[in-house]
Amino acid sequence: MTSPLARLGGALWAAYEYVAMVAGLGALAVLCLAWLPFALLCSVLPERAGRWVGRLAIMIGFRLYLHFLTLFCACRFDLAALDGLRRDQPLILVANHPSLLDVVMIVSRLPDAVCVMKAALMDNILLGAAARLARYIRNDAPMSMVRQARAELRQGAHLVIFPEGSRTLDFPLDPCTAAAGLIAHAADVPLQALVIEFSSPYLGKAWPLLRKPELPLRFSIRLGRRFAPPADARRFTQELEDYFRAEMAAESPQRQGTAS
Repeated sequence: MTSPLARLGGALWAAYEYVAMVAGLGALAVLCLAWLPFALLCSVLPERAGRWVGRLAIMIGFRLYLHFLTLFCACRFDLAALDGLRRDQPLILVANHPSLLDVVMIVSRLPDAVCVMKAALMDNILLGAAARLARYIRNDAPMSMVRQARAELRQGAHLVIFPEGSRTLDFPLDPCTAAAGLIAHAADVPLQALVIEFSSPYLGKAWPLLRKPELPLRFSIRLGRRFAPPADARRFTQELEDYFRAEMAAESPQRQGTAS
């Protein structure tokens, strides 16, 4: 039988989880709103200067946000593996996509990262101005997406793309699209797999936005296989999907979590 003290402790911890959820989501909204007027003002800068300012600001902002989550929201992040990639440019970074925090974690460590984003997010009032300043790439026009990605890679960027096209719905992995292979083939640039491991599918596609997290949350990113530029994008897409499925299957149930 559970003691009154244990029940009280459980109730207090559950209350803290709700407070941490509101604080975490609120802090991200405040961060985006705070940068919005400056992003709009910086849109008049020359393209090269605007790109540099936009990407550096996003990196710094996301890094501060992760520090906030660590200090106040019982989140733990192990992202050290990304630091060694700064010297490897140009490079296409492909990762599984379990939650909304994935791009935040990756971009927080790389000052010249450009993301392929869903068009709806590019038009979002909170995210759009910052993304456009940083010259992020819309995913709604495939040919334009490949051309823009190739141009960014030729300037030495890290291109971040999630092969699933959206957050994972059917864990451990949704079917991959051909976008990463097409870009790598066109740009003749290698691809580095990033394997995101997590203790809970919090902020995943199947997780309601206002459902509290199960704290503490632990996230890590490790470097996976590096792929040469593919000659056949369709065949490579299946190879990449098979690789990620094997990596996901190798994770422990405790780290992978479930979507339930």
